[in-house]
Amino acid sequence: MEQKIKLIIGIAGASGVIYGIRLLEALRELDHVESHLVMSTTGRMNIGLETDYEVKDVEALADVVHKDGNLAASIASGSFKADGMIVAACAMKTLSDIVHSRADSLLTRAADVILKEQRRLVIMPRETPLHLGHCKLMYEACQLGAVIAPPMPAFYTSPKTINDIIDHSVGRVLDLFDLDTGLVTRWQGPATN
Repeated sequence: MEQKIKLIIGIAGASGVIYGIRLLEALRELDHVESHLVMSTTGRMNIGLETDYEVKDVEALADVVHKDGNLAASIASGSFKADGMIVAACAMKTLSDIVHSRADSLLTRAADVILKEQRRLVIMPRETPLHLGHCKLMYEACQLGAVIAPPMPAFYTSPKTINDIIDHSVGRVLDLFDLDTGLVTRWQGPATN
């Protein structure tokens, strides 16, 4: 029996919680992936502020839900064999906590564990404009082994809706885990005359 890929999805307090929600929806379509969800208090709050979802509906998309205050959860240990973690969207405070190993919440502890176990941590920061401190945090996260993947639209796909833009960013992040959900329109080169 094939072992499931275990991915942790962290939803922090930045604007853009829809990226985390869409990740969970996409992963739900893959039978060989087990999703673990952890949300910060402000991430939970932003679901109601930015989307038509309720927190319980978002939680229902995950295979396993962990409370952010539960530092004894399975994902807080390196012995939990997670294949990686995606923080979508990642607040600058959360990024700062990850970079400085301030693991005082389950979300930041899980990210710290992923880094120390040398597994893939993908951070989708959502802030603009960026000041030098933000840029420095992203640089330092890369030095620790994280992948920084800001949700930036690709216009070569000729998106027609906001969902098209969201899906492309989500699909490209899942590409980093070799998970193809069919969300990405692949570049084929320019049409020839």
